[in-house]
Amino acid sequence: MTNISDKRLAELAARSESQIDYSEIPQLDGTFWKNAELVHPDARKRQITLRLDPDIVEWFQSQGRGYQTRMNAVLRTYYEAVRRSDTPKKNRKAS
Repeated sequence: MTNISDKRLAELAARSESQIDYSEIPQLDGTFWKNAELVHPDARKRQITLRLDPDIVEWFQSQGRGYQTRMNAVLRTYYEAVRRSDTPKKNRKAS
C-alpha cells in the first residue's frame, strides 16, 4: 500500500464527484452479483497475546481499521507457503 500525505488526502477529499475519473473502473453488472459470494470472518479465531516489534505493529496500525485481520492474512500466507514447500524452515532463530 502506498503512503499518501495528509495534504494529498485533503486534496482528494475536496474533489467533487464530477472531478473523479471512473473510466478505468468496470461497471458491476448482474453477472458480477450473480457470482458474488458473501464471506464471513471465521468465528473460530483464538485471542492470544503476541509480542511484536514496535515498528511492525505501528506499520500495520497505520494501514487503518482491520490491521489485525491483515496481520492474520500475512501469517496465513506464510504458513500455507511453508506447508507446501519441501523444506520447512524449522527452528530458525530470529535476528
